[in-house]
Amino acid sequence: MRYRPYFSGRINGLLFFLFATLFFVPGSQAGTIRQPVWSGIFYPASQAELSDTIDRLISEARKDTVLLPNKQLKGLILPHAGYVYSGLTAAHGALALEGQNIDKIILMGPDHRVGFSTVSLTDLQAYKTPLGLVPIHADAARLRQQPQLFQPVPQSDSSEHSLEVVLPFLQFMLPEFQIIPLVLGPADIDQISSAIAPLVSDQTLLVISSDLSHYLDYSTAQSKDRETIQMILDLDSNGLSQSGNRACGIIPIKVIIQLARKHGWQPILLHYSNSGDTAGDRKRVVGYSAIAFYGDPLMDKTNLLAKEQGQALVRLARQTIQSRFKPGSAAGSLPAALQDAALLDNRGTFVTLKINNQLRGCIGNISAESSIVEGVKRNSINAAFNDYRFRPLSEEELDDIHIEVSILTSPQLLEYTDANDLVAKLRPNEDGVILRQGPASATFLPQVWKQLPSPAEFLTHLCQKAGLSGEAWRNSKLEVQTYQVQYFEEDKGHK
Repeated sequence: MRYRPYFSGRINGLLFFLFATLFFVPGSQAGTIRQPVWSGIFYPASQAELSDTIDRLISEARKDTVLLPNKQLKGLILPHAGYVYSGLTAAHGALALEGQNIDKIILMGPDHRVGFSTVSLTDLQAYKTPLGLVPIHADAARLRQQPQLFQPVPQSDSSEHSLEVVLPFLQFMLPEFQIIPLVLGPADIDQISSAIAPLVSDQTLLVISSDLSHYLDYSTAQSKDRETIQMILDLDSNGLSQSGNRACGIIPIKVIIQLARKHGWQPILLHYSNSGDTAGDRKRVVGYSAIAFYGDPLMDKTNLLAKEQGQALVRLARQTIQSRFKPGSAAGSLPAALQDAALLDNRGTFVTLKINNQLRGCIGNISAESSIVEGVKRNSINAAFNDYRFRPLSEEELDDIHIEVSILTSPQLLEYTDANDLVAKLRPNEDGVILRQGPASATFLPQVWKQLPSPAEFLTHLCQKAGLSGEAWRNSKLEVQTYQVQYFEEDKGHK
């Protein structure tokens, strides 16, 4: 964030710090309402001026807005600096809300001011801005039933700006909605994602409040921010962790990346700028981006499995493999979690085994030839003992393997004109790909994009896997199909 007031006049940084500190006076929360703390500093304090400001920014953003896909919006990354600095970028993101049917927003931002290692989740009933009240959704109380992770932090309620600053844009664009306001410390990404996932419905939007790099010179910031944005577009959480000063909201960004990978959401860059482009000098700038995440219509939401179902399938895979060494250990009727009708649907499945993050076996079926449960059982045995690339798994390795189960959508033929068109139409981190030429065929799951992020490299290795020349995708017309997956990884404490 940029510690400057909303108004564009220059102000000494120390004087502003003192002013912002003195601004926090008793009564910033009235009863059960979280009152606006940063109005008049990061954005206008009057309703009329705030509405006029956002309307002007939206109108300006329309002049160069990107073409948005006809898909359901699932997430947004918006900046949270003063509107004079980041407002235009935020307006580009807000435009994505037009025509979307949203009634619940899970609003996540970083903790700038208090210092806690969990997630601050208010126990108040509403947030207030000059544009009116935004009620707290009842699901917030569900999350607070996990107090080891979600708990009220009154000091954060009375001082944090990251959620408050983006709320007026959401209010301006949406008629009615409720929020689950989460201020994140350096908490466990997996735990946060797992807790949030069951709350995401068709009319739920995740909004991440985050700026990018802070206080680099203009050209250095541009270079670093472009790298960071590409990592987000590639859903590359590991890359984001390789160096610091990428984004103040790195934790919430990693949460939405994890959920996007899980559910097949596609990120699209809507706008990028930094404070040197708007109202600041270019010696020490702050970067801003607006990124939208869209749900893939090929991932039928009615076919998505719950986390509990996925973990039951992973346990089934382990028990099935274990039964080869200890006959009878997997005997008996299926547990209740595996008797759900959704798991009896015929779907393609893959089981992947790794040791120390290195592949140890991967076998599956693309076609929906058997139920999910039966497919997982069969492919667990095949991945462990019948993958021709590896020797059969030994009992000594059993505790070392990490298991992943993938559930596939039906493959769809991809029409393309030439090699360049094929590369352009593939979606890294989203599409599983099947290549065929005569009797030769092979597939890579979407997870393989993590090792082969370039489409050209991805296709070259896939051709080689099929027994074709690595250049076959360039030199001949292949049959190409794509599919998507929902995958589940084994919990770390399975032993």
